[in-house]
Amino acid sequence: MTQATRPTPPAVNSDDLTWIKATASGENGACVELAPAGDGWIALRDSKNPDVPPLLYTRTELAAFLDGAKCGEFDHLLT
Repeated sequence: MTQATRPTPPAVNSDDLTWIKATASGENGACVELAPAGDGWIALRDSKNPDVPPLLYTRTELAAFLDGAKCGEFDHLLT
């Protein structure tokens, strides 16, 4: 099986991104935030560590992850 070449992510400044988090995150500090990072990229960070560079994913990569989460493929990690 061949693996597709992943495009190079853009350079981003976290301070310039508009971060969003799930309402279920609340104020307990267990927050993962997402932000559009331009050119089809999505940034992901831990809100407790905003100075750490975010991880960058393509829309396709994040869509595949979200589909797996919706189908319960990661539920065993929470037990």
